[in-house]
Amino acid sequence: MADTWEHKIEVKHLNTWFGSKHILKDIRCYFEDNSVTAIMGPSGCGKSTLLRSINRLNDMIPGFRMSGEILIEGDNIYDPKANVYELRRRVGMVFQRPNPFPMSIRDNLTFGPRLHGVRDEDELEKIVESSLRKAALWDEVKDQLDNPATNLSGGQQQRLCIARALSVDPPVLLMDEPVSALDPISAGKIEDLIVQLKKDYTIVLVTHNVQQAFRVSDQAAFLYMGELIEFDKTKRIAVAPKDPRTEAFITGRIG
Repeated sequence: MADTWEHKIEVKHLNTWFGSKHILKDIRCYFEDNSVTAIMGPSGCGKSTLLRSINRLNDMIPGFRMSGEILIEGDNIYDPKANVYELRRRVGMVFQRPNPFPMSIRDNLTFGPRLHGVRDEDELEKIVESSLRKAALWDEVKDQLDNPATNLSGGQQQRLCIARALSVDPPVLLMDEPVSALDPISAGKIEDLIVQLKKDYTIVLVTHNVQQAFRVSDQAAFLYMGELIEFDKTKRIAVAPKDPRTEAFITGRIG
């Protein structure tokens, strides 16, 4: 690991392709420690591709290629010597739809730690409680830990998926439109949770919801047709976007 680094995550001249299609075009931005950065933009602009580049999930898609660098704590994650297995422990991922494993709540939360070598049952129980508390779910499920995770409501399942991501203690948490499949009350709980979690994690959030980005994020990136149009403090973009395309997006004229 590099001795010094200015930003938790830094993206340098990132270009991505799927086959011959150029998706992301010379993206340059950074993500600060203990903050929430929202990546926003219309459908098809490359938001999820950028997010998935940060833990190399795009590598699994046939025809994917990239150029440039992504540094996490100073390490280039696309270096040929990079350990992708370790990378995905350091960078947790929460998807658009809740995807609990078809097993008990407890087993969902011990799966990752066991995979990474944790065997002590007392330690595993501590991880279960700690992860559920961080995800604001402990009080709701502490007496149901051996029940199937699929018995939970949609909002609870998504918070369980957040707890599962946190169970291996990643410094970075990626969230790909984590509330888009939820009702407004459940979505509000997740938004509140995101704000709480930034005290301990670096969070990168993809959202199509401009107001959500404004509510929970510290920085915002606006992507349009694969290009990074604007990147700044969210408060500044909200009141005074510099580019007319950003203004058109946040006012609903494009999207």
